[in-house]
Amino acid sequence: MPTSPDTTAQHPPMPTAAEVAAGFGDPPPENGPILWWGWTGEMTEEVLARDLDAIRTLGFRAVMIEAGYGLSPRYLSEGWFAAVRTAVALAEARGLRVVLVDEGKYPSGFAGGKFTRERPDLRMQGLAVADKVPVSSGETLVRPLGPEVVGALALNTLNEEHRLLDTSGQELRWTAPEEGAWEVWVVDRAFRTAVTRDVHNPTQEKDASSSLYDYMNPAATRQFLDWVHERYAETLGDALGRTVLGMRSDEPDYAHLPWTPRLPEEFARRKGYDVGPHLAALFAPHPDEETLRVRADYWDVWSTLFAEAFFRPLGAWCASHGLEYLVHLNHEDKMPWLVRSEGDFFRPMRHVSLPGIDTIWNQIWPDRVADFPLLASSAAHLGGRPRAFSESFAAYRTPPDLAQAKWVVDHQLARGINLFEFMFYPSSASAPERRGFMAEPGFPALAAYVRRASYLLAQGQPAADVAVYYPTMSLWLGDEAADAGAWGTVRTLLEAQRGIDLVDDDTLAGGAGALANGFGERYRAVLVPPTRAISRGALERLRAASAAGQAVTILGTAPELVVERTFRGAQGPADVAWAHRAPSGALDPASLPAPDVLLDRICPGIVAHHRRWRDAECYLLLNELNEAQECVARLRGRLPARAYDAATGEVTDLAGAIQEEEMVRLPLTLGPWEARYVVLGSA
Repeated sequence: MPTSPDTTAQHPPMPTAAEVAAGFGDPPPENGPILWWGWTGEMTEEVLARDLDAIRTLGFRAVMIEAGYGLSPRYLSEGWFAAVRTAVALAEARGLRVVLVDEGKYPSGFAGGKFTRERPDLRMQGLAVADKVPVSSGETLVRPLGPEVVGALALNTLNEEHRLLDTSGQELRWTAPEEGAWEVWVVDRAFRTAVTRDVHNPTQEKDASSSLYDYMNPAATRQFLDWVHERYAETLGDALGRTVLGMRSDEPDYAHLPWTPRLPEEFARRKGYDVGPHLAALFAPHPDEETLRVRADYWDVWSTLFAEAFFRPLGAWCASHGLEYLVHLNHEDKMPWLVRSEGDFFRPMRHVSLPGIDTIWNQIWPDRVADFPLLASSAAHLGGRPRAFSESFAAYRTPPDLAQAKWVVDHQLARGINLFEFMFYPSSASAPERRGFMAEPGFPALAAYVRRASYLLAQGQPAADVAVYYPTMSLWLGDEAADAGAWGTVRTLLEAQRGIDLVDDDTLAGGAGALANGFGERYRAVLVPPTRAISRGALERLRAASAAGQAVTILGTAPELVVERTFRGAQGPADVAWAHRAPSGALDPASLPAPDVLLDRICPGIVAHHRRWRDAECYLLLNELNEAQECVARLRGRLPARAYDAATGEVTDLAGAIQEEEMVRLPLTLGPWEARYVVLGSA
């Protein structure tokens, strides 16, 4: 398991309140929102200019260029790069910024079909059950074995009992017992890809015709960089890092059990045992305890190789060219699914300068609990990075009006997102008529609000005071209840207006002493929701944090397994006698150290977000309910108290604010869905 982050924290300078106020009325274009601009149809210079003029009129100051269906010129052709060069020059002339999607739609990593056409040897590989052979009672199955076979198991379909079979020779020979109904499952390695949506696929569907590359193969990533990124560098020159802000990867993931030819060697080097005899058991419907532990070791290894061979070199290339590297993974709203397809959330994000999530299909909506934007903001905070982004509004089946769109934005701002990509703007070459909330007359005002709010909440450093351990290791062991427990803890904290960062095992194990975010801001409390497993390094870090004065609380029973080199050899339970305990697993927020935001009555619909500037404290107080709420709030900080109106850009004094020791007391009335930005301190 990795024990330290492979990243350089950005640590932007801490601004004063006066400096922030000076830029608040008209923030720089880097603060977005970014419009996802689909190049659909024939992209002539006339079309490019017309689109950019219309986009600027809507209030956007940045665009993301994505190849779209019906595109001319062909993606990654000489004409494509010439058109991008023209678009970047036109954007610069209009004061706009540009982000480039690194693929001809999604997921990232098929290079517009070039791996399938030109380098099929570098395509993605995976393990799967290639054949299921019924074997009658007493029958002997004899089957030749090719080099692609990695294992086999016999499954009794009546009770799903399984037996591993010997595949070490030239043939498989097995006789079925008299009792039961048996199938032999043959597992092999082969070129297998997650489906892709290729801009030039004539069906315009997601399928396997354009394969992703082997994400765990550094040579394949080098080829991807040569075909895509290096060509942009040659084409755009010093516009990279000036007009072009970053490169964007979208949903790189696996659909099969990940495989790469070097995996057995890497597994043996990292874990100290041969995974080969266990591979078939990974497909058993009801794995035994040993198989669950081997599976966790397998997930630990492949997720590390994925992070090292895909995200790290792409992030390093962007950094070397003065660009942000923006990535969102797949299934952030359903972490058990994400763990199956990408292994881990935090491990890849250690190499991403601007972590993100997406919200599609109304995943974030007034009638839903959706706290997953905290994943991206936590990754940013742990890495010392000032911003986290959201790709918002794709495939919203209930299209939002302006008020609902603002609610979706505010919901994410209150969870640490401070840069937005708005979906979707097809080129005027194919869609001259505009629809949806972006076509409403009031949309430019919403865009201005989003830019000011994003700017305000990107200044200084985050000041979340509670860290919550996210139990990825337990998910590797198949314990999905641990995910529900973690998010339940998060919900309790948010309803008590606490600032939260999720923290992963690698981050804990990679440091010493008290736990702080990447900006050096120490957490007052660290919570460990019920988890089956924790690494030895993380456990010792928690003990050290407790000794340094941080309130470390174990919710529920102590972790059952303490993992050192392997899950297979893990023992337990963990000795947590030094920690605070909440045996029921339920969190009482009143048991935590004093908060930064304290309301005089219970207001679960109010969520708070806090950032610290050099001489001031900035708070977002959001009423997520469609009814007014009134209370008295106490906020940590010093007078004067001012309201920053992100709708108008105005800064005004707050009446009725009183200093009470380290807190400022002020009356708070929030209308339905109202967001209030309060700054305490000098100006």
